[in-house]
Amino acid sequence: MPSEPKQEQAIDKEFTETIIKEKNSGWACVIVPDSGDFFGTRKPVKVSGTMDDQEFQATMLPMGDGTHMLPVKAALRKKLAKDCGDEISVHLLKRLN
Repeated sequence: MPSEPKQEQAIDKEFTETIIKEKNSGWACVIVPDSGDFFGTRKPVKVSGTMDDQEFQATMLPMGDGTHMLPVKAALRKKLAKDCGDEISVHLLKRLN
């Protein structure tokens, strides 16, 4: 018998980090502090929230050290006039399933 799909989960995690270029993928991202402990997993986690008050939705990918990288898409960086080396404020509001 298949299990029921999980529902969205409200969360409230805020942080400010520098946008970096992840060395393996080349993606622009921020590292989410303490994410493995906060989410209770070292697997990918789908989230939504805001970056500098602009809505986003993304999948955080595990880094292997208990943290996750959160991609900052090019369209959002352009809208915010931000790039690698700039700080961005992130507010995670929902864990999506």
